[in-house]
Amino acid sequence: MKILIATHNKNKIAELQRILLPLGIELVTDRDLGIELTDVEETGSTFTENSFIKSESGCKESGLPCIADDSGLAVDYLNGAPGVFSARYAGEHGNDEMNIDKLLDELKDVPDDKRTARFVCAATCVFPDGKRIAVNGTCEGAIAHERKGNGGFGYDPIFEVNGKTFGETSAEEKDALSHRGKAFRLLAEELEKII
Repeated sequence: MKILIATHNKNKIAELQRILLPLGIELVTDRDLGIELTDVEETGSTFTENSFIKSESGCKESGLPCIADDSGLAVDYLNGAPGVFSARYAGEHGNDEMNIDKLLDELKDVPDDKRTARFVCAATCVFPDGKRIAVNGTCEGAIAHERKGNGGFGYDPIFEVNGKTFGETSAEEKDALSHRGKAFRLLAEELEKII
């Protein structure tokens, strides 16, 4: 089965391919198909709403089932911020360094016991026949006081689980623990029931 993934993020594509390949699913991007998906505006108030906006648009434009996800970081001390604004928290979409700097600045005098946070991922798939799947994965952790490690992307260098950041974690370890890994494995289970 061929399924479109509505992202150009190479890290997300690689992560999802590792999880879906055993099911015999061929994951393709719009570029693989020779089309360019509309860059939809994420106007939802939840990760699931934003994910559906992307997967519905991708399905409609390609004629293929389409997977999308929306994910981000929710910090308890900041009442769930940055939340759905995680990628553009510092104002410029996708500027990981600025986003991390802003978050570390906001938490600079916050003690360890109040730095709890979680990564959240909503993954959706929309089919041409109208079938829809939505799953969620979370990963509990805490915000470090400084960047650690060179791996991962986004907030990974400051998100700690079990004493080390995702920036210090191998791709395989991260897949086993991460919000996206959990959501994509749940999505794989749902897709397996359909295919």
